[in-house]
Formats: sequence, C-alpha cells, structure tokens
Amino acid sequence: MKPIGPLMREHRLIERMVVVLAAELDRMKTEKEVNFILVDAGVDFFRSYADRTHHGKEEDILFRDLAAKDMTPELVAMMEELVNDHVYGRGKVGQLVDARNRFAGGEPGALLEMISALGDLVEFYPAHIFKEDKRFFFPCQEYFSREEQDSMLSEFDEFDRILIHEKYQKMVERFED
Repeated sequence: MKPIGPLMREHRLIERMVVVLAAELDRMKTEKEVNFILVDAGVDFFRSYADRTHHGKEEDILFRDLAAKDMTPELVAMMEELVNDHVYGRGKVGQLVDARNRFAGGEPGALLEMISALGDLVEFYPAHIFKEDKRFFFPCQEYFSREEQDSMLSEFDEFDRILIHEKYQKMVERFED
C-alpha cells in the first residue's frame, strides 16, 4: 500500500461526516434550532479526526518529507495551498464553536453565524478533498522510493497509535487546571 491509501480512506470518512452535517445544516436553516449533540460531535470530529489525525499525518509527515525533495514549482505551490486550506478549516471550526457557545448562551443572532460557519465547512471539505485526491496525492508519490513509502506508512501507524493518548492527556490536564 502507498501512503496515500490511508489518507484517502480517511477522506471517505470525512466525506460521510460532511453529509451528516449538511443535513443538520439544512434542518438548522428551516427549523431555526440546533442539535447541540450533533454539532458538538461534528466539532470534535473536525478537530480530532479531520484536523489532528488526518491533517496531522499530512503536515507532520507527508509534507515534511516532501519539503526535503526537489519538487516542481506547481507541486510546491499546491502543498502551500493545502496547508493554507488546513488553517482555513481550523478557523471555520473555531468560528462554529464561538457561535455555538453564544447561541447556547441565549444570543439568537449567533444562529446565523453557526449556519454560515457550518455551511462554509460543508462546502470546503469536499473541494479540499478533491484537490488532494485528484491533483496532489498521486504526483507527490513519485518523489518517494518504495522504502521511503513503507517508512512513511509505519510512521502513519505510530502517529495514529499515540493520538488517543495525546487527546485524553490534554483533556485531563485542562480539567486539572
């Protein structure tokens, strides 16, 4: 298996969550109310899975190793664009959380901000995934030998293995403070 295999498999799960959240977005628009359990689960999903797990492997491993290669200017520009996309996604999740908290606190106008941020996220992720799957992942694999790809796959596995411990250690530390 190539390192893009696990990344593309993760994309499929992200796409499924986007469909779930798009349905909630439609419901929020028509009913003017929020399923806080689903929105909170979506935020956790975007932060823990899409960003920390998936984007973490891309940025901390794949992009790091690609940066050491003599890539074409187009691929370098695409990688920079993808990093900027990740920053954009993090910002939109932050906006969603802020609006969610204000709406839950009784600020009715925050619902429109929630709808906007969630709408941006459900539009953003499919386009971002398409860009990675169709325009970036396959060309970037040509820069790695079979041994480098195998090593990257092993590093992906180790990255995933330690994430759950990292997440819950940080949670406990937050509560301790």
